[in-house]
Amino acid sequence: MTLFSRSLAAITAVMLIGGCASNEDALWTAVDAQEQTAQGSGATQNQGPPLLGTGNFEPGGVTPFVPTGTAVGERVQGMRSDLTGIQTSISSQNASLQNLRSDARASANIYHKPIGNITARLQVGTTPANPELVAQWNQAQEELGKVDNSIASMNSLANDVSATSSRATYLLNSIRATYRLSGAVDEDHRQLEVLEDEGNQTVVLIDRLLTELTEDVARASNYLVSERANLTAMSTAIKNGDYLGGSLATRAYGTPPPPPPGGGASQFGRSQPLVVIRFDQPNVNYEQALFNAVSQALERRPQAGFDLVAVAPGAGSQAQTALASNATQRNAEAVMRSLTNMGLPPERVSLSSTTNPQSSVNEVHVYVR
Repeated sequence: MTLFSRSLAAITAVMLIGGCASNEDALWTAVDAQEQTAQGSGATQNQGPPLLGTGNFEPGGVTPFVPTGTAVGERVQGMRSDLTGIQTSISSQNASLQNLRSDARASANIYHKPIGNITARLQVGTTPANPELVAQWNQAQEELGKVDNSIASMNSLANDVSATSSRATYLLNSIRATYRLSGAVDEDHRQLEVLEDEGNQTVVLIDRLLTELTEDVARASNYLVSERANLTAMSTAIKNGDYLGGSLATRAYGTPPPPPPGGGASQFGRSQPLVVIRFDQPNVNYEQALFNAVSQALERRPQAGFDLVAVAPGAGSQAQTALASNATQRNAEAVMRSLTNMGLPPERVSLSSTTNPQSSVNEVHVYVR
């Protein structure tokens, strides 16, 4: 017995019926109400600003040397100037990193303020497409775009630091090779030892800078992807004037199993659907209950996939059946767009169609695999 064949007793099975007289008729779920409330409150948690590094990578400087008058001494002085130039580059790149971190954190903090306001308004309910929330959403999107710009600048900075690292490594190898040159005095080798130590310290500092910068880019990029998904889900919630929850992308992990042979339509009449949406009126408000059902399914099985089946009435003339099939297909495509807007990755959803002579209205069935 599969996980969702037992869903009537312990998992989740949701029936959405448009145009019915009562709430009890409109929505039926086997999920315990107390459990559903607890999971719903967990879904509202948004992560804060990205956790960027705190390292400060300021070089220690280069020891001044007294010219010895030898050819090797002149070479040492030239390499000392090269190391000074490299450390100047590192100091500038470190300052750029600190500024980019500060900008990213500031933009993220500003971003979360309208997001918090929107969430609070949606949780108590508001008008569909409330212009105040739309304006706040646009502000949030603008600030998230600034975080994106900071990430692009960090990537560019990482390329610059990599180039500096190559220069430093080349210089360190040149310093070591200079020991083998003839015509040096003892002071030349003493200065070479000091220069080699400071070159080694510089290379280590650059490696630390590049490592932390790379980690910052990865963390900020993951944050950006997650918040973009949440922002997309929030646009759907604003459109409906009702809070849905965080993006479904944060609940989906692993690789979903492939659709069954014949697609999701092969499950019709054989498996219990997670959701049934009946389109018996022009505007069926199904997104909140659909989000809750899919969210809870993913919390129990993060690698799950979902099969949408457009079920058209099979009675009537051939022309009537064709019209119903086309309308049901469009309804299923709308449900699929809703799921992707909620953050569900498109590769986790399949779409197929069938007819049902016993059905009198267009329906969309959602199955879990």
